[in-house]
Amino acid sequence: MTLMTPPPIDPEEEEMLVPHSEFAATEGPQPMEVAPAEAANTVDTPVVDDPPSARFTWTIDNFSRLTGKKLYSDVFVVGGYKWRVLIFPKGNNVDHLSMYLDVADSTALPYGWSRYAQFSLAVVNQIHSKFTMRKDTQHQFNARESDWGFTSFMPLSELYDPSRGYLLNDTCIVEADVAVRKVVDYWSHDSKKETGYVGLKNQGATCYMNSLLQTLYHIPYFRKAVYHMPTTENDMPSGSIPLALQSLFYKLQYSDTSVATKELTKSFGWDTYDSFMQHDVQELNRVLCEKLEDKMKGTVVEGTIQQLFEGHHMNFIECINVDYKSTRKESFYDLQLDVKGCRDVYASFDKYVEVERLEGDNKYHAEQHGLQLHLKRFEYDFMRDTMVKINDRYEFPLQLDLDRENGKYLSPQADRTVRNLYTLHSVLVHSGGVHGGHYYAYIRPTLSDQWLKFDDERVTKEDMKRALDEQYGGEEELPQANPGFNNSPFKFTKYSNAYMLVYIRESDKEKIICNVDEKDVAEHLRIRLKKEQEEKELKRKEKAEAHLYTIIKVARDENLHEQIGKNIFFDLVDHDKVRSFRIQKQTSFSLFKEEVAKELGIPVQYQRFWLWAKRQNHTYRPNRPLTPLEEAQSVGHLREVSNKNNNAELKLFLEVELGQDSRPVPPPAKTKEEIFLFFKLYDPVKEELRYVGRLFVKGTGKPMEILTKLNELAGFAPDEDIELFEEIKFEPNVMCEHVDKKLTFRASQLEDGDIICLQKPLQPGTVKCRYPNVPAFLEYVHNRQVVRFRSLEKPKEDEFSLELSKLNNYDDVVERVASHLSLDDPSKIRLTSHNCYSQQPKPQPIKYRGVEHLSDMLAHYNQTSDILYYEVLDIPLPELQGLKTLKVAFHHATKDEVVIHTIRLPKQSTVGDVINDLKTKVELSHKDAELRLLEVFYHKIYKIFPLNEKIENINDQYWTLRAEEIPEEEKDLGPQDRLIHVYHFTKDASQNQVQVQNFGEPFFLVIREGETLAEVKVRIQKKLQVPDEEFAKWKFAFLSLGRPTYLQDADIVSTRFQRRDVYGAWEQYLGLEHSDNASKRSYAANQNRHTYEKPVRIYN
Repeated sequence: MTLMTPPPIDPEEEEMLVPHSEFAATEGPQPMEVAPAEAANTVDTPVVDDPPSARFTWTIDNFSRLTGKKLYSDVFVVGGYKWRVLIFPKGNNVDHLSMYLDVADSTALPYGWSRYAQFSLAVVNQIHSKFTMRKDTQHQFNARESDWGFTSFMPLSELYDPSRGYLLNDTCIVEADVAVRKVVDYWSHDSKKETGYVGLKNQGATCYMNSLLQTLYHIPYFRKAVYHMPTTENDMPSGSIPLALQSLFYKLQYSDTSVATKELTKSFGWDTYDSFMQHDVQELNRVLCEKLEDKMKGTVVEGTIQQLFEGHHMNFIECINVDYKSTRKESFYDLQLDVKGCRDVYASFDKYVEVERLEGDNKYHAEQHGLQLHLKRFEYDFMRDTMVKINDRYEFPLQLDLDRENGKYLSPQADRTVRNLYTLHSVLVHSGGVHGGHYYAYIRPTLSDQWLKFDDERVTKEDMKRALDEQYGGEEELPQANPGFNNSPFKFTKYSNAYMLVYIRESDKEKIICNVDEKDVAEHLRIRLKKEQEEKELKRKEKAEAHLYTIIKVARDENLHEQIGKNIFFDLVDHDKVRSFRIQKQTSFSLFKEEVAKELGIPVQYQRFWLWAKRQNHTYRPNRPLTPLEEAQSVGHLREVSNKNNNAELKLFLEVELGQDSRPVPPPAKTKEEIFLFFKLYDPVKEELRYVGRLFVKGTGKPMEILTKLNELAGFAPDEDIELFEEIKFEPNVMCEHVDKKLTFRASQLEDGDIICLQKPLQPGTVKCRYPNVPAFLEYVHNRQVVRFRSLEKPKEDEFSLELSKLNNYDDVVERVASHLSLDDPSKIRLTSHNCYSQQPKPQPIKYRGVEHLSDMLAHYNQTSDILYYEVLDIPLPELQGLKTLKVAFHHATKDEVVIHTIRLPKQSTVGDVINDLKTKVELSHKDAELRLLEVFYHKIYKIFPLNEKIENINDQYWTLRAEEIPEEEKDLGPQDRLIHVYHFTKDASQNQVQVQNFGEPFFLVIREGETLAEVKVRIQKKLQVPDEEFAKWKFAFLSLGRPTYLQDADIVSTRFQRRDVYGAWEQYLGLEHSDNASKRSYAANQNRHTYEKPVRIYN
C-alpha cells in the first residue's frame, strides 16, 4: 500500500498521512489531558451487534481553553475493535490541527495483531455543513502503526476564527466514520503460483506507476513493440528508457517473484524523492507515451503508440448570426470524460459531443485499436479553491458501442466500414481521497472472463462483479447493526472507484492480443537478463545459506598504507575495503590459514592474526593476538567468542614480519611487557597524513630511546628532532594529546593498538602553516565540510561549492558566501536549509544569527545535508526581519484591473501606514481619494480593517487582503441609509441538495430608505458594466445563512436589512445569481491534478 510511514517531514511543510508518533514531542504513552469542561461523545449506530461500520461524534466544549498538548476521545467499538480519536488542539508541532484514529487497546493486543479500516475524520462546520472539513484515508493498523491520520488536518487560523463556523460557543464537533475491513495475509500469497503472473514492487509511492505499467505490459502488441525498440549490449538500463522497459517487461514475463522498478525510474531521471511522490496515472501515461513515441521514431516500431492509442476529435464551430464555419482536428491519447453529473460512460460521451454556444460541436474520430478513457474523478472546486475527489456512482460497460444511435459520437470523416465495438481490457482504480490514496488495476490479459487484480506485489484472481460493479463508486449501504431499532441504514462513501479504463476494439482483438515470446527479445537482452537472474539466484542462495558461513575480513599493512590519508584519517582501516573470505563455520581456523596462504602468498608459519576490539571511546583497534588454543577452534566458534554484536563477520589484523631481504619471517614471541603501536606521519607544509608502519616497544622504555627507529620509519635523518602525539578518539570530538618523549610508554598510558602521530616541529620563521600540528590538522579534518550552494531561484542546480568548517558560526558562513559572490555586505545574504527527504529548500529561511554553527544549518532530523540555498536581498537581513511583508490586491476604481502589491513595513506599523505606502504605488481616480483595506475569503468580505490596527498579526496566507477606494456615496450616509454586502452566486445541485456557491468579487453598496430593487439594479448594472442582454438573465435574492429569498423589482430592498443581531454581517447579503463567466482556463491544466507538489517529468 502507498499509505505507508513516510520519512519525517518539516512541520511547516505540506500535509502527509502519518502516524502521530513521528512528531510526538514526548516519548511513551501519556495520560489523557482534559480541560475541566466535559467532552461529550456519541456513536450514531448502537453498539449492540458490533457493527462493521459506524459514525462516532465527539463534542468538545471549552475547546480554546484546552491546556494539554493532546486529547483522546472516549473509546468506541466498531467491527469488534476498540477505537478512539486523538487530536492535538494546538497542532502536533505544526500550525494545523492534528487528528488521528487510534487503536485504543493497542498495548494489550497479542503479538502480530493487525486490522484494516477505511475511515474519515471531520471537523463539523456549525454554520454551514457544506464547509465541514472532512478527510478520508485507509490504513492497516499494527503494533508499529497503531494510529494513523493527518498531522496537518486544517489551519489553526481557520479553526480558531469564530467567523468560520468550526468553533461555535467555544464548542468543536469532531466526527469519525470508520469501516473495518477484512485483513488479507499479504505475504504468504504466491502470485505466480496462484495466477501465473507476478506483481511490481512499490518504491514508496509508486503504486500509480505500477498499475499503469501492468496495464501497458498486458497489451501484448505494446509489449512486442517495446521489445523491438533498438538497444545494444553497451546500454545501461538506468540510462536508457527503452532498455529499462524491455528489462522490466522481460522480468514480468519470466520471473517467479515480484519485479523491482528502480532501474526504470532511474532511467526516467528520478531521484528517491520522486519515488515517494505520488502522481497522477493519466499524467504519467501521457508523458510516458510521448517519451516512447519520440524514442520509437526512426525505428521499426515507429508509429506504434499512435496506432494503439491516438484518436482525434473534431471541433466544429458554426456562427449563429454570421455565415462562418470552421473545423479543427485535434489528437489525443486518452479521452477525458466527466464523472460529475453523468451516470455512465455513454452519458459522458453525450456531454462530450453536445452542442455548446461557445465551444462548438465536438465529434470523436475513432481510428485507433485501443481506447483509453480517463474519468475525471478529481476536479477543481472553485468555491473551496481546492481539488476534490468525485466519488459519485459512475457505470461503465463490458462492451462499449460507439456506433450506437447512427454513430452520433463519430465525425463525418470517420471510417464507417469499421465496427466501433470496444471490449473492456483493464480498469485502473484509485482508492482514497484527494490528499492521498492507493492505485491498483483490474486486468483481463486475454480478454477471457477471468479478471486479475494487480495490487503492487500481489496478483489475485477476481470475478467480474469485483472488477466492474464494485468500481462504479457511489455509496455503500451497510446492513443495520440492529434491525430491531428504528435507525437509518448506515451509508459509507465508496472511496475506491475506477479512474481510468482501457478498451480494445473487437475487430482488432487478434492483432492486439498477440503472442509474445523469447524470439521477440533481443539476444543481448536475453543474455544480460539471464546472467542477472543467475547472479540474483546466487545471492538468494548465499542469503539462504548465510547461517552456515562466517565472513572473515582480513586487514594488512598494505591496506593501512592505501587508505590512511586518502579514504580515512582516523583509526586504521575501513574494513569494508579489505580482503574478505567466506568460510563455512565448521572449518577449523588452521584450514582457514591455509586458504590465506594460497590467496595471499604468505606461508602459514609467518601468519599472526590479531582480534580487533571496539573501545569505550568508539575507536576500533587491534587488541590481542589469537592464542594457539583459539586457532585450534572452528571459525564459527571463534566468531561467536570474539564478537559480542553477534553479526556474521570476524575481523582480523594479519601481522607479517619482514626480514632484511623484505621476505616474511616467523613473528617474534610477544611478551606482556611489549606494546604493539601503529605510527602515522604528518607533514604540516603539505597538510598530508600517511601511515608509516608499526613497532613493538617495551612498556618500560621511553620514546626518546627509539627516536632513531622512528626517524627511519618517517624517512628522516637519524638525529631529526620530532614531536609525538597520541590519536585517542574522534567521536564526538577529536582528542589528540602530546606524548612526552621522556616518560615511559606505560606512564603515557599506551597499550596494544594505540596510534602515535609523528611530525617535525615548525621552526620560528619558517613557512606559516594553516594547521601547524597534528591536533590542529585532525580537528580540521573532523569538522571540514564541503557545502554545495544553490540559488534559491534555481533550487535544483549546484552553483558553487565552498570548503567550510562545521564549527563556523553564522557570520563566518555568510562572509564566505558574500566573498565568493563579490558582495560587500554579508548581511544581505539570506540562507535556507535543505530538506533531505523532499530534496527541496525548507519553507522557512534561516533567521539572522538564528543558528550557532554550520552543522546546525545542515542538520535535518537524523540526517545531515551538504546543500544550502542562498539569496541576495535588497536590504540587510536584520532589517528585513524587523519588517512585516503583506501582499495586497489593489482594485482600481474605474479600470477593470487588479494589481498585487508587496508592502514591506516595520512590524509595529498600522493599517493606516499600509494605505499611505500603497498610495505612493497605485494610480488613484482622483488625488483626494481615500483607501480602505478589506479581508476577503471565499468571495465574501469578512472585515474592514481599522486604520489603527497593527499589521504584525495580520495573516495574508489564508485570505486575501484587498485595497480599494472608498466610494463617495459611502462617505455621506444618512441616518436610514444602509451599507450592505453584495455577492455573486450560483446554485449547485450536487449531493441531492441545492447549495449556494459564491464566486467573483464581492462589494459594498449603499441602500437608501424606500429604494426599490428596480432602482438598485440600475446602480449595480452601471457599477459592474454588464450588457443589457446578459443583465436581463440575472436574478436577485436576499440571502441569510445561505438561504435565498428572491426579490421582485417593486420590493423595497432596505426592509430586508433591518436586523442588526446577525451572527456575521457577511452572512446576510444581496445575492446576484448568474452563471460564472469568468475564465476557467487557468484551472484547466490542473483540472485533474491532485494536491501533489510537482508535475510528472521524465528527464532522459
